Amino acid sequence: MQPSRIVKDISLSGIRKMFELMGENSINLGLGEPDFDTPIHIREAAKQALDEGFTHYTVNKGIPELREAISTKLEQDNHIIASPDDVIVTAGASEGLQIALSALVDAGDEVIIPDPGFVSYDASVKLSGGTSVPLKLTEEEEFRITPEKVLDNLTDKTKAVLINSPANPTGSVMTKKDIKGVAEIADDHDIAVISDEIYEKIIYGEKHYSPASYSDKCITINGFSKSYAMTGFRVGYNAANPELTEEMLKVHQYGTACACSISQKAALAALEGPQESIADMVREFRRRRDLIVGRLRDMGISCLMPKGAFYVFPRVKYPEVFVANGLKKDVIMVPGISCGIYGEDHVRLSYATSYDDIREAMDRLEDIYP
Repeated sequence: MQPSRIVKDISLSGIRKMFELMGENSINLGLGEPDFDTPIHIREAAKQALDEGFTHYTVNKGIPELREAISTKLEQDNHIIASPDDVIVTAGASEGLQIALSALVDAGDEVIIPDPGFVSYDASVKLSGGTSVPLKLTEEEEFRITPEKVLDNLTDKTKAVLINSPANPTGSVMTKKDIKGVAEIADDHDIAVISDEIYEKIIYGEKHYSPASYSDKCITINGFSKSYAMTGFRVGYNAANPELTEEMLKVHQYGTACACSISQKAALAALEGPQESIADMVREFRRRRDLIVGRLRDMGISCLMPKGAFYVFPRVKYPEVFVANGLKKDVIMVPGISCGIYGEDHVRLSYATSYDDIREAMDRLEDIYP
């Protein structure tokens, strides 16, 4: 029995592959998961939901009070006007990405994606039947997506452009001018902008802007995994205009039915409860960022200072060899080629692990870098 052609042409995640190579003494600089505990009030909300027997299906879009809270958050933080009916609570931002693409893309349609970019983008476009068009991002231009680059890759087959700011794997942050320019392209050329904003709160001295504040042709994808250290809860959300939301709901209904009821209650507590944990986490991420960038530069490795997220994407000699030698020293890294063809001269290191572990990992890598 043969698998479908679409699935056969997709590779398993290079990031998850590295994760599976971990040993007992390994330091994992490969996985993008905050090492902080989920705040206590969020965990208590999940326990309360269990105790109260809130363990059944919810309405497909998500519980009304959570969608109301998301709507309020979008207006206050992002200047996006989206009613609760324009919000779908998803099983993480990953499902949000897939339902957005499935609702938009037909066979033969093109989707412009950042390269280097998150490993799921290319696979998700292919799973939707579309063709991904890599948007070449360079270290010399801070790996930023710009309107000019989008226009250079636009064709009559373009259906959408996918942006991610702050970005995985590069830590780049798009400027207000960049975001507004891409939104204007969407209006002018009748295409969609799919904006992955999962790292919006993890930003250092910059301001986050959302394209949906400038155009109604945007789908905003966000979630709770990174900002609230809730990766295992698998809860996120999409927001879009009513027409796009209705189409995404069809995919969500038949693929997932609804997000986990308990996780939805936890997400509501995250939005409505104290927010100090985010600032504390970002402060610690900045400290770790400064350590890892400084140590890499001391080794003679070219590395931009990330403006957001919790990754560095240095250019190294012989990246595949560097990653393999790192494994021998029990340091897990991700080859840049896993993030797209234009990442081939780089490696991705996550600093979402402890300061002491990062320092020890850099000591080990110092011994093997040529």
